[in-house]
Amino acid sequence: MVATPRVGVAYLPPNVTEKRVLGVDVGGTKILAGIVDPTGKVEHRRERPTELDSQDRLIEEIGAAAEELLDDSVAAVGFGLPSRIDQQTGRVDGSVNVPLQNVALRDPLTKRVGRPVTLENDGNAAALAEYRAGAGRGARTMVMLTLGTGVGGGVVIDGKLLRDGGELGHTVLIYDGVPASARGLRDADRQSRGRHPARAP
Repeated sequence: MVATPRVGVAYLPPNVTEKRVLGVDVGGTKILAGIVDPTGKVEHRRERPTELDSQDRLIEEIGAAAEELLDDSVAAVGFGLPSRIDQQTGRVDGSVNVPLQNVALRDPLTKRVGRPVTLENDGNAAALAEYRAGAGRGARTMVMLTLGTGVGGGVVIDGKLLRDGGELGHTVLIYDGVPASARGLRDADRQSRGRHPARAP
């Protein structure tokens, strides 16, 4: 049995908890950015369409979305991505709905915005936000399901974010169903979007 890593909820740099932070949520259709104060209130928002034709252009748009709101009150920037992220290296290993594949992202974004940068799977980020400031406040354990361009979600157990085990959008729904990807998964994400091809006779 392989142990699944959990990440403690309170992992922000000490100076961040008393200042504003900037969050950028990258989705399959739009990029949302907002400045959040220490109480969890979103003070400013911006929205732009997601660039889907080019990885380089998408990365440029992600950086521009952060820069549009960045000011001296912002202590750190967090990016929620619909992606598999290597937290040790700050690389995006792969994505389903956006063209981000095998690319280093944390270091270039840190250099660009001049602030500490965190990358997180968007479902995990949403679950953590609900746990700390939303419907999950006061709970020790919670599960969140996100419904957007695809299906995602996150799991918090005993106050810790579960990574590498909360890919709820890739849960097999139909054992002998139509493959959702080259890996042959029959998953919730593809079924929910209705993009699976007609099954061959």
